[in-house]
Amino acid sequence: MDPHNLPYGVTSYYAGLAESRDPCADPIAAQFIPRDEESIVLPYETTDPIGDEMYRVGTRVLHHYRDRILILANDRCATYCRHCFRRHFTAHSSGRITAEEIREAADYVAAHPECEEALISGGDPLMLPDEHLASLLGALREARENLILRLATRIPVVQPGRVTDELATMLGSYAPLWTVIHVNHPREITPEFRAATARLVDRGVPILNQAVLLRGVNDDADTLESLFRELLRCRVKPYYLFQGDLAAGTSHFRTTIDEGLALMRELRRRLTGMAIPTYAVDLPGGGGKIPLTEATVVAREAEHYVLQDLDGNEHRYPREDRSGS
Repeated sequence: MDPHNLPYGVTSYYAGLAESRDPCADPIAAQFIPRDEESIVLPYETTDPIGDEMYRVGTRVLHHYRDRILILANDRCATYCRHCFRRHFTAHSSGRITAEEIREAADYVAAHPECEEALISGGDPLMLPDEHLASLLGALREARENLILRLATRIPVVQPGRVTDELATMLGSYAPLWTVIHVNHPREITPEFRAATARLVDRGVPILNQAVLLRGVNDDADTLESLFRELLRCRVKPYYLFQGDLAAGTSHFRTTIDEGLALMRELRRRLTGMAIPTYAVDLPGGGGKIPLTEATVVAREAEHYVLQDLDGNEHRYPREDRSGS
């Protein structure tokens, strides 16, 4: 399989949310229907734009930030987002985490007391059967009784029926456990979504949302205002709004950082502080995550934004020309 490409895959539920099959005309279709633009790979785009492989310490374990690890539990998704940033891993036949790999991850947690949190992602970990997921969560909880668990999933958005009472109860039994979901557009907040998230919250599983700022999907203040208000009504906290990563074949989705900053200024005028996420970017080449504000965008060069991380180091992110798009 070409590592630049993702397979096509979508649930019938999520496909049914699209009002048109034209990805240039419908914000839902844009997220699951491939476009010819995906074949355009710019010189600074990669299949691993945030530098995962630099921080791999085990078969499935990455240790980038001092106090937390990432576990890639599964390489499959119920729906393949066309803006995916983990293209080097997703749907590349790594499959489900094995019992040996679960033990390796738990042993790493036990041996590294600085790890206070384990983020479980993929792919989508809720593609695992309940008992397989429980074996992973149980091993991590046994390794560290007070370890904070964070489950990253898009299942409530693309296959909400998967969030059964049994699954929600099981997840609640592993507290402290948080879920982080990925809602990009208010049309994704359906009665089925509301029921799925309510099952989790009612069983003691708090939910955060990470949206991605996507050109032609949600890059206007009205859409984002509606999205963040509706998430709060579902008891879901808007957590991050991410600037697009420099993932191979995704330039047609990216806005400019200046557009994102302008949107955040407008949203602060409209919304309560509870509804305001942190606008952020994962710095290219494994530089880590930083908030995007006027203070962290320290210069604008002809071809790059100059961004400053928390240690004062400067990083460059392309200043792409969107005037003709």
